[in-house]
Amino acid sequence: MKIRHSVCVHSPSGMELAGLAGLLAAVPAVGLLGQSGRRHTGAARRAHLLLAAGGAVVTAAALAGLATALLTAHRHDHGLAPGSRPLATAMAVGMAIGMLALLAGTVALPGAARGPAAALRHVLDGLVIAASVWFVGWSLLARPTRILGDATPYRCAAVILPAVLAVVALGLTGVLALHAHRPRRHTVRVGAGVSLTAIASAGVSSGICRKDDELVLTAVLLLCAGLILVAWAVRAADRPVQATGDVLERGGAYAVIPMLGVVAALGYHLAQGGTLDAFGYFGISIEGLALVARQFLALDDVRRYTVQLRQRERHFRDLAHTDPLTGLANRRGLQLALRGSDAPAALIGIDMDGFKTVNDLRGHDVGDAVLVEVGARLKRNLLAGDVAARLGGDEFAVLMHGDVDEAVLAAHRLLAVLGESYDVDGGQIFLSASIGVASTGELLHDADLALRYAKQRGKNRVEQYQAGYDELLRRRGTLTGELRHAIDRDQLRLVFQPVVALPSMRPVGAEALLRWTHPELGPVRPDEFIPVAEESGLINRIGAWVLEQACRQLADWLAAGHDIWMSVNLSPKELHNADYAAQVADILAELGVPPQRLVLEVTEHAVATDMEELVRRLAELRETGVRIALDDFGAGYSSLTQLRTLPVDILKIDHALVAEPESRTGTAAPLVDVVVRLGHRLGLEVLAEGIGTPAQREVVEEAGCRLGQGSLFGWGVPAEHFESRLQSLRPTGPRPLPAPRSGAPASAPARSQVVRLGPGMRQLRALLPTDPEFVAAAGDQNVGSVDSGREMGQG
Repeated sequence: MKIRHSVCVHSPSGMELAGLAGLLAAVPAVGLLGQSGRRHTGAARRAHLLLAAGGAVVTAAALAGLATALLTAHRHDHGLAPGSRPLATAMAVGMAIGMLALLAGTVALPGAARGPAAALRHVLDGLVIAASVWFVGWSLLARPTRILGDATPYRCAAVILPAVLAVVALGLTGVLALHAHRPRRHTVRVGAGVSLTAIASAGVSSGICRKDDELVLTAVLLLCAGLILVAWAVRAADRPVQATGDVLERGGAYAVIPMLGVVAALGYHLAQGGTLDAFGYFGISIEGLALVARQFLALDDVRRYTVQLRQRERHFRDLAHTDPLTGLANRRGLQLALRGSDAPAALIGIDMDGFKTVNDLRGHDVGDAVLVEVGARLKRNLLAGDVAARLGGDEFAVLMHGDVDEAVLAAHRLLAVLGESYDVDGGQIFLSASIGVASTGELLHDADLALRYAKQRGKNRVEQYQAGYDELLRRRGTLTGELRHAIDRDQLRLVFQPVVALPSMRPVGAEALLRWTHPELGPVRPDEFIPVAEESGLINRIGAWVLEQACRQLADWLAAGHDIWMSVNLSPKELHNADYAAQVADILAELGVPPQRLVLEVTEHAVATDMEELVRRLAELRETGVRIALDDFGAGYSSLTQLRTLPVDILKIDHALVAEPESRTGTAAPLVDVVVRLGHRLGLEVLAEGIGTPAQREVVEEAGCRLGQGSLFGWGVPAEHFESRLQSLRPTGPRPLPAPRSGAPASAPARSQVVRLGPGMRQLRALLPTDPEFVAAAGDQNVGSVDSGREMGQG
């Protein structure tokens, strides 16, 4: 008899198979996350790989748990399977590990937080919200409320761990919605996907534990949807971002509202007769600890932020009191030092003469380099406790402790230091300084007045403040206003000082000198109003008027048959005018004046400002045919090398050399002889100015100088007086002819002379009408025939 045993085989339901198939759909989402991580670098790569790893672990745990449940389901058709709780716990632990990776990847996303400290604050804020949600949920699920009734998942402890992570994910998503980088939608979508995955993980564990196929299927579908949402959001947020925000973050409702919810839920729960069990205690403890930790971090952030503010305040205070170019104190810094000085102090005001010309001709970069060097020289010459400051532009100041005598000595030392050459941009620049010293009263005001007075008195000098400077400053303001209308009101006039030939003392030239007579102020000295004209910018207009009037007078004298030339002083500001040479040529052409009859005088101070630019501008002037005279030679900075370079025709010896007392050798004015020999050796005509006594004239004549100027031969006089003198000295008969030079053709015009400077070195010397060689063998030379700069020794 054959006995057959019937075995009941359980086939998986369609719902279980649908859940397993749906879970397999999460695998491509995990693959997309991994691929996105490999494409990125840095923080984005780490965040995306964490998300991919977390998604993989959650998916693997869910797949393993669901497959195990399906394989063991046929053995237990009724009630809970004996192994369902251990299986649910294992799934919960596995999915919790994956959820932690997902949460870490969410916080690490670029734009989620400004740094590790901000990420920790976000986590704590998320815990505050999560603990509140947990506690409110506990109060609703626990006795006596029990809103889920018999469905309350008390008998399955595996739900607790994924449930905790689910509320943490919800809280973190809420915090990111408030503080993530704008636009926040991508970060919030990632957080929402992670939250949905966490809720689904809790549902899967609960469904396995309770043997609830519908709950498992629903949770699996939600898990897939959550991972797909994360993958889509990460793929959409493909651009790197940088989170910004203040240290205190924005708003505080995320901390206040959860705490109010906890208090309300606890009150309701106790009012209904409930008690505080372990789950409730856990929630309220996490809430309190998270709030305390968050507050500690906030206080630490505030403390660190306060230190940063103090450092920045110190930095900006230093910037506010320091000149950024030179590193010296600025005006505010100097005023602060003045207020904080109790000991007797003196202030030295410094202004660099001619600095604007450097800026105009060489550019602001070169000018800045000069200012930096000025600041460095001031620093090197400071004593302990002194303060050097740049007040603005080319104006500096030094606050020193000591009496006025010490300050004056220091000022003279600085004057010498600042007067040394500045090697900038491959060339040398010479500048002088005007210095004012004040030791009492309003130091800034008084030092500025003394400085202005030093400029007015000729610059390159030190002046100590005196009470009368206030009146001088008011007068200077008056002169500036009145000088603007002096030409229109016919208050300016020219006088002419003779230049004579030595030893005959016959007038051969005239220097045009400007005079100003004001109807109320009376005669104003040139050394007073010329600096005013230069500082106010009026010198160009006044200089053009002087040049035109002088040339007009010269044209009248030449038309009357007088053998004369005219000398006009040239301001450095006029010389640096780009079209000045064209203006001179136009005036000469308009008035019909031969160019060689006009001599333009430039001072050594102008030479010292910018040698390279000066040579270029003087060369442009000489191309017009005029001659150039270097005025005040011996009182400035000119060197032998510069004389070899400068395109000049005449050296005017400074009156200080002419009036020099006898040296130890017993020879009067020994430098006059040196300068005359030097000038003749270089092919230049030499004119001695400031001759006031017969003894000085004899010294000049003995030195071989053929031109003289000074009070001995007459002061500046009006044009009609000068012309009367020319008429009285004009010979009635023909001028005697000089003996012809040997070796020269009788018909050759004697307009220039080649001099030998050394082996293989020659230079063409310009001749004045007073030179014997200037007269041709056949009679007086027609000055109009001299039309070549090369013939005048200008080549």
